[in-house]
Amino acid sequence: MKVLAFETSAKSASVAVVENGQVLASAYQCTGLTHSRTLMPMLEAMLKNSELTLNDMDLLAVAAGPGSFTGLRIGVSAVKGLAFAADKPCCAVSTLQSMAAPLSHMEGSLIICAMDARRQQIYNALFTVKEGKLLRECPDRAVSLAEVAGDIQKNEKIRTMRKIIVGDGAELCYDYLSESGIACEMAPAMLLRQSAVGVALAADAAETLSAAALCPVYLRISQAERERNARLAKEDKT
Repeated sequence: MKVLAFETSAKSASVAVVENGQVLASAYQCTGLTHSRTLMPMLEAMLKNSELTLNDMDLLAVAAGPGSFTGLRIGVSAVKGLAFAADKPCCAVSTLQSMAAPLSHMEGSLIICAMDARRQQIYNALFTVKEGKLLRECPDRAVSLAEVAGDIQKNEKIRTMRKIIVGDGAELCYDYLSESGIACEMAPAMLLRQSAVGVALAADAAETLSAAALCPVYLRISQAERERNARLAKEDKT
Protein backbone atom coordinates (compact mmCIF):
# COMPACT_ATOMS: atom_id res chain seq x y z
CA MET A 1 0.00 0.00 0.00
CA LYS A 2 1.38 3.40 -0.99
CA VAL A 3 0.83 6.11 1.63
CA LEU A 4 1.28 9.80 0.80
CA ALA A 5 1.96 11.59 4.09
CA PHE A 6 2.13 15.22 5.22
CA GLU A 7 3.69 16.77 8.33
CA THR A 8 3.15 20.47 9.13
CA SER A 9 2.65 20.46 12.90
CA ALA A 10 5.69 22.56 13.83
CA LYS A 11 8.47 24.65 12.26
CA SER A 12 9.46 22.03 9.69
CA ALA A 13 7.29 20.75 6.86
CA SER A 14 7.65 17.50 4.98
CA VAL A 15 5.96 15.12 2.57
CA ALA A 16 6.73 11.48 1.87
CA VAL A 17 5.58 8.39 0.01
CA VAL A 18 6.02 5.12 1.88
CA GLU A 19 5.08 1.67 0.60
CA ASN A 20 4.91 -1.22 3.07
CA GLY A 21 7.38 0.47 5.39
CA GLN A 22 9.83 1.44 2.65
CA VAL A 23 10.41 5.11 1.84
CA LEU A 24 9.98 5.67 -1.90
CA ALA A 25 10.33 9.47 -1.84
CA SER A 26 10.44 12.32 0.66
CA ALA A 27 10.99 16.07 0.88
CA TYR A 28 11.74 18.14 3.99
CA GLN A 29 12.39 21.77 4.81
CA CYS A 30 13.03 23.62 8.05
CA THR A 31 14.09 27.06 6.85
CA GLY A 32 11.45 29.15 8.58
CA LEU A 33 9.39 29.68 5.45
CA THR A 34 5.64 29.33 5.90
CA HIS A 35 4.07 25.97 5.17
CA SER A 36 1.47 27.59 2.94
CA ARG A 37 4.35 28.68 0.71
CA THR A 38 6.42 25.48 0.72
CA LEU A 39 4.13 22.47 1.14
CA MET A 40 2.50 22.13 -2.27
CA PRO A 41 5.68 22.98 -4.28
CA MET A 42 7.52 20.30 -2.26
CA LEU A 43 4.78 17.80 -3.01
CA GLU A 44 4.75 18.62 -6.72
CA ALA A 45 8.53 18.36 -7.02
CA MET A 46 8.70 15.12 -5.04
CA LEU A 47 6.04 13.39 -7.13
CA LYS A 48 7.54 14.64 -10.39
CA ASN A 49 11.08 13.57 -9.52
CA SER A 50 9.93 10.12 -8.39
CA GLU A 51 7.58 9.69 -11.37
CA LEU A 52 4.62 9.13 -9.08
CA THR A 53 1.16 10.69 -9.18
CA LEU A 54 -1.66 11.24 -6.75
CA ASN A 55 -3.59 8.49 -8.48
CA ASP A 56 -0.84 6.01 -7.53
CA MET A 57 -1.59 6.51 -3.84
CA ASP A 58 -3.79 4.19 -1.79
CA LEU A 59 -4.05 6.43 1.27
CA LEU A 60 -3.36 10.05 2.23
CA ALA A 61 -2.17 10.59 5.81
CA VAL A 62 -1.56 13.76 7.81
CA ALA A 63 -0.27 14.67 11.25
CA ALA A 64 -3.55 16.04 12.59
CA GLY A 65 -2.34 17.18 15.98
CA PRO A 66 -1.35 18.25 18.45
CA GLY A 67 0.85 21.06 17.21
CA SER A 68 0.80 24.56 15.79
CA PHE A 69 -2.81 25.54 15.12
CA THR A 70 -1.92 27.24 11.84
CA GLY A 71 0.40 24.45 10.75
CA LEU A 72 -2.18 21.76 11.45
CA ARG A 73 -4.85 23.62 9.51
CA ILE A 74 -2.53 23.91 6.49
CA GLY A 75 -1.69 20.21 6.47
CA VAL A 76 -5.23 19.00 7.07
CA SER A 77 -6.67 21.40 4.48
CA ALA A 78 -4.16 20.19 1.89
CA VAL A 79 -5.03 16.55 2.48
CA LYS A 80 -8.77 17.23 2.46
CA GLY A 81 -8.51 19.03 -0.86
CA LEU A 82 -6.34 16.35 -2.47
CA ALA A 83 -8.48 13.51 -1.12
CA PHE A 84 -11.67 15.14 -2.41
CA ALA A 85 -10.16 15.78 -5.83
CA ALA A 86 -8.72 12.28 -6.27
CA ASP A 87 -11.47 10.44 -4.37
CA LYS A 88 -8.90 8.89 -2.03
CA PRO A 89 -9.31 7.73 1.60
CA CYS A 90 -7.31 9.56 4.24
CA CYS A 91 -6.40 9.28 7.90
CA ALA A 92 -5.59 11.57 10.80
CA VAL A 93 -2.40 10.47 12.56
CA SER A 94 -1.40 11.59 16.05
CA THR A 95 1.60 13.88 15.68
CA LEU A 96 3.09 12.35 18.81
CA GLN A 97 2.68 8.77 17.62
CA SER A 98 4.22 9.68 14.27
CA MET A 99 7.26 11.03 16.15
CA ALA A 100 7.68 7.71 17.94
CA ALA A 101 7.08 5.50 14.88
CA PRO A 102 10.64 5.72 13.43
CA LEU A 103 11.94 4.46 16.80
CA SER A 104 9.82 1.31 16.89
CA HIS A 105 13.00 -0.76 16.46
CA MET A 106 14.24 0.31 19.92
CA GLU A 107 13.08 -2.86 21.66
CA GLY A 108 12.31 -2.54 25.37
CA SER A 109 12.60 1.26 25.37
CA LEU A 110 10.30 4.00 26.60
CA ILE A 111 9.77 6.63 23.91
CA ILE A 112 9.00 10.03 25.41
CA CYS A 113 7.40 12.34 22.85
CA ALA A 114 7.81 16.03 23.59
CA MET A 115 6.62 19.04 21.61
CA ASP A 116 7.04 22.53 23.04
CA ALA A 117 3.45 23.68 23.74
CA ARG A 118 4.60 26.92 25.42
CA ARG A 119 2.83 28.25 28.51
CA GLN A 120 5.18 25.98 30.55
CA GLN A 121 3.74 22.83 28.99
CA ILE A 122 4.66 20.21 26.42
CA TYR A 123 2.48 18.10 24.20
CA ASN A 124 3.36 14.61 25.36
CA ALA A 125 2.69 10.92 24.95
CA LEU A 126 4.58 7.89 26.22
CA PHE A 127 5.10 4.69 24.22
CA THR A 128 6.90 1.46 25.04
CA VAL A 129 8.37 -0.73 22.30
CA LYS A 130 7.63 -4.44 22.27
CA GLU A 131 8.38 -6.77 19.35
CA GLY A 132 8.70 -3.84 16.97
CA LYS A 133 5.34 -2.36 17.96
CA LEU A 134 4.50 0.83 19.83
CA LEU A 135 2.37 0.35 22.92
CA ARG A 136 0.70 3.53 24.14
CA GLU A 137 1.16 4.24 27.87
CA CYS A 138 -0.93 7.44 28.04
CA PRO A 139 -3.17 9.52 25.79
CA ASP A 140 -1.91 12.56 23.89
CA ARG A 141 -1.92 15.41 26.38
CA ALA A 142 -0.73 18.93 27.18
CA VAL A 143 1.09 18.70 30.53
CA SER A 144 3.88 20.20 32.57
CA LEU A 145 7.33 18.64 32.61
CA ALA A 146 6.82 17.95 36.32
CA GLU A 147 3.81 15.78 35.48
CA VAL A 148 5.80 13.80 32.93
CA ALA A 149 8.61 13.23 35.43
CA GLY A 150 6.12 12.19 38.09
CA ASP A 151 4.39 9.71 35.80
CA ILE A 152 7.71 8.06 34.96
CA GLN A 153 8.95 7.91 38.53
CA LYS A 154 5.79 6.33 39.94
CA ASN A 155 5.33 3.76 37.16
CA GLU A 156 7.35 0.66 38.05
CA LYS A 157 6.93 -0.78 34.56
CA ILE A 158 8.63 2.09 32.73
CA ARG A 159 10.88 3.54 35.43
CA THR A 160 13.79 1.21 34.70
CA MET A 161 13.47 1.18 30.90
CA ARG A 162 15.88 2.90 28.53
CA LYS A 163 14.28 6.30 27.92
CA ILE A 164 14.54 8.05 24.55
CA ILE A 165 13.10 11.53 24.00
CA VAL A 166 11.92 12.66 20.57
CA GLY A 167 10.40 15.88 19.23
CA ASP A 168 11.09 19.60 19.02
CA GLY A 169 10.74 19.80 22.81
CA ALA A 170 13.28 17.02 23.40
CA GLU A 171 16.08 19.25 24.71
CA LEU A 172 13.72 21.02 27.11
CA CYS A 173 12.39 17.68 28.35
CA TYR A 174 15.86 16.12 28.56
CA ASP A 175 17.19 18.93 30.74
CA TYR A 176 14.26 18.72 33.15
CA LEU A 177 14.24 14.93 33.46
CA SER A 178 18.01 14.82 33.92
CA GLU A 179 17.82 17.43 36.68
CA SER A 180 15.09 15.32 38.29
CA GLY A 181 17.40 12.31 38.44
CA ILE A 182 15.79 10.42 35.53
CA ALA A 183 18.37 8.90 33.19
CA CYS A 184 17.38 9.57 29.58
CA GLU A 185 18.76 10.36 26.13
CA MET A 186 17.66 12.28 23.08
CA ALA A 187 16.94 10.48 19.82
CA PRO A 188 19.60 10.76 17.09
CA ALA A 189 19.41 14.05 15.20
CA MET A 190 18.08 12.36 12.03
CA LEU A 191 15.11 10.97 13.99
CA LEU A 192 14.58 13.82 16.43
CA ARG A 193 12.15 16.04 14.54
CA GLN A 194 8.66 15.40 13.25
CA SER A 195 8.60 14.00 9.72
CA ALA A 196 6.15 12.82 7.09
CA VAL A 197 7.93 9.46 7.02
CA GLY A 198 6.86 8.93 10.63
CA VAL A 199 3.31 9.94 9.72
CA ALA A 200 3.23 7.32 6.96
CA LEU A 201 4.63 4.63 9.28
CA ALA A 202 2.02 5.46 11.94
CA ALA A 203 -0.83 5.45 9.42
CA ASP A 204 -1.11 1.65 9.66
CA ALA A 205 -2.62 2.05 13.13
CA ALA A 206 -4.93 4.96 12.23
CA GLU A 207 -8.59 4.81 11.27
CA THR A 208 -9.38 5.46 7.61
CA LEU A 209 -11.62 8.49 7.10
CA SER A 210 -13.37 10.31 4.31
CA ALA A 211 -12.07 13.73 3.35
CA ALA A 212 -15.19 15.29 4.87
CA ALA A 213 -14.53 13.68 8.27
CA LEU A 214 -10.87 14.70 8.49
CA CYS A 215 -10.19 17.48 11.00
CA PRO A 216 -7.35 18.78 13.22
CA VAL A 217 -6.91 17.73 16.85
CA TYR A 218 -5.77 20.70 18.91
CA LEU A 219 -5.91 19.41 22.54
CA ARG A 220 -6.06 23.03 23.79
CA ILE A 221 -8.14 26.03 22.84
CA SER A 222 -6.45 28.69 20.74
CA GLN A 223 -4.88 31.88 22.08
CA ALA A 224 -7.70 33.89 20.51
CA GLU A 225 -10.26 31.80 22.38
CA ARG A 226 -8.35 32.16 25.65
CA GLU A 227 -8.21 35.92 25.26
CA ARG A 228 -11.91 36.05 24.38
CA ASN A 229 -12.85 33.95 27.40
CA ALA A 230 -10.72 36.14 29.68
CA ARG A 231 -12.37 39.27 28.28
CA LEU A 232 -15.85 37.85 28.75
CA ALA A 233 -15.03 36.76 32.29
CA LYS A 234 -13.76 40.26 33.08
CA GLU A 235 -16.94 41.80 31.62
CA ASP A 236 -19.12 39.47 33.72
CA LYS A 237 -17.41 40.66 36.90
CA THR A 238 -18.15 44.26 36.05
